[in-house]
Amino acid sequence: MAFALNSPAFTHGGDIPKKFTCDGPDLSPALTWSEPPAGTESFALIVDDPDAPVGTWVHWVLYDLPASARELAENVPKDNELGSGARQGRNDFGRIGYGGPCPPPGPAHRYFFKLYALKAKTNLKAGASKADLEKAMKGQILAQAELMGRYKR
Repeated sequence: MAFALNSPAFTHGGDIPKKFTCDGPDLSPALTWSEPPAGTESFALIVDDPDAPVGTWVHWVLYDLPASARELAENVPKDNELGSGARQGRNDFGRIGYGGPCPPPGPAHRYFFKLYALKAKTNLKAGASKADLEKAMKGQILAQAELMGRYKR
């Protein structure tokens, strides 16, 4: 079976419920994934919106999630480091952790949840940017799984 990312909150291509956005309590949705490729040492997650008026807007950067993990619970704390040892980076709202969809009024935006199975930990400090993470992942990606949700105001 291919490496796949899912959420009990919304289907691929479906609408992201309000509670996971700035129009609600802005909780991160629960995520689950299938067995990664052999050799996976850690996971990294990037959530972004390529439809933002200023260019791609980063909503969540999370890395060094243990290889044994197969899910993220709903409402991940917006802390630098999680109990699992995973670290969170800075989103384009200037905050640590998840920042939900908050598009301007108009057509729906697409939000891509991209999970990467990596050959090694990144060992980045908390607060890293998406660019920092992408640089650290170069040559380390074994597989990528993607889930896309939509939201409009």
